[in-house]
Amino acid sequence: MARKQTDYFKMFVDLVDYSCSAAKMLYNVISKYDEKQLAKRLEEIHNIEHSADIAKHNMMRLLVKEFITPIDREDIIQLSQEIDDVTDSIEDVMLRLYMFNITTIRDDALLFAEKIVEACNALKKAMEEFHNFKKSNKLHGLLVDIDNIEEQCDKIYAESVRKLYSGSNDIMEIIKWRSVYDQLEKCCDACEHASNVIESVIMKNS
Repeated sequence: MARKQTDYFKMFVDLVDYSCSAAKMLYNVISKYDEKQLAKRLEEIHNIEHSADIAKHNMMRLLVKEFITPIDREDIIQLSQEIDDVTDSIEDVMLRLYMFNITTIRDDALLFAEKIVEACNALKKAMEEFHNFKKSNKLHGLLVDIDNIEEQCDKIYAESVRKLYSGSNDIMEIIKWRSVYDQLEKCCDACEHASNVIESVIMKNS
């Protein structure tokens, strides 16, 4: 009896689910900010990140044994890593809030958090359609959505940093928040990087 082929496309969706969960947690933390709860929230988001790592390692373990794969092995490896980077990047935002002892949230951070949730949700929709990439008439539009969200994040980043430098004389606040903003932008960039891998797979198989 032949062994059932691994459904890598389903596993990609599962990996993005972890990213979406982390994004929602980050948004909830920032929108209802309480620095006294940060240690607890950091542990919770780390548990999400750790579960995502386990899922990715399981995918790699199966890939080693797989004789035939639906797309190139290197694309499976790269895409799983890019999705993992999304979750890691979101956890790193929470880590910075904790390490830098951020006591109050700037409004721009909430805008970023909203966009990160949007980007992760858009990436999940793209992953749900990815299995049909050779015939799909939806996938291209979903990838464009991710790119548009990333461009919006670039604008938020530029305005956030400008306001930070023009509106504060507190050097420590500037240093802390510049690092937080940099990491928030990386979350959106990570979603776009995953989107770019999907686009590359489409091009190679066209």
